Amino acid sequence: MNYFTGFFSGLVAIMMAILPVTILWQVLTGTTVFGMDVIANLTELVNAFGTGGFVGLVALVIIMSFFVKK
Repeated sequence: MNYFTGFFSGLVAIMMAILPVTILWQVLTGTTVFGMDVIANLTELVNAFGTGGFVGLVALVIIMSFFVKK
């Protein structure tokens, strides 16, 4: 079990390091990265949490709990 949790935490760390680079790339060049519009996806995600009201807030807290180091 420790092997899998270590693997997935390392994978999430890599993805969280790549995210700012992809946003910067898209802002500077105006092209998408890997065929994905990262900024539009993040904007849509924030809007979904915002229009969700209390349920959106609860979902945001649950998702953020995965990223908080314990």
